[in-house]
Formats: sequence, structure tokens, C-alpha cells
Amino acid sequence: MKIPIAALVLSVMQSTAIAAGASEQNHIQVMIRQLNALEDSARRSAQVSQEPGQRYAFDYERLAGDLQRIRSGLEQYLTPSRAQPRDAAQLSGEYMHDGSAAP
Repeated sequence: MKIPIAALVLSVMQSTAIAAGASEQNHIQVMIRQLNALEDSARRSAQVSQEPGQRYAFDYERLAGDLQRIRSGLEQYLTPSRAQPRDAAQLSGEYMHDGSAAP
């Protein structure tokens, strides 16, 4: 049995695309875990770095906000929102008219 070359190439391309998609998801999940670890480390650092008299201080609250925004963006990419179905109450449901009235 001969398999057309085009079908074989298409099959390989599809399996590669699926593997790349799964691989990308795995990489993004690793990034989210790393962000979680970084956030924990920053939280611990913020607790011990409260030394009075320092001229400059690291803004841990701003870092935590940025990490949360990055994590949120990655999570939204992994689970994109889907279009919601139309509300059926907005449909009229009346499709008949008499022949004398203009539609």
C-alpha cells in the first residue's frame, strides 16, 4: 500500500505542531512555578530587609504586583477565554407575517 507523500508530510507536521504545543505549555507551566518560587523568595527577603536608615530600599510590593501580572498573563494564555453563547432571550422567535404587512 502506497501512502501519498503529501499525506505523510501533513501527518508529520500535525504531530510536530501538537508536540510543540504541549512542549510550550510545559515550558509556560515551568515559568509559573519559577515565578511562584521567586515570589516566595522575595517575600522572605522583604521580612528580613527592614533595616532603618537605609538610603535606598527595594520595593518588594511593586515586585509582587509585577510577578502577579506576569503570572496572570501566562495563565490566561494557557486557558484563553471562550466566546459565550448569545442570550436566547434576545431572539424574537416570531418569523411569520401576513402577506399584506411589510416585513
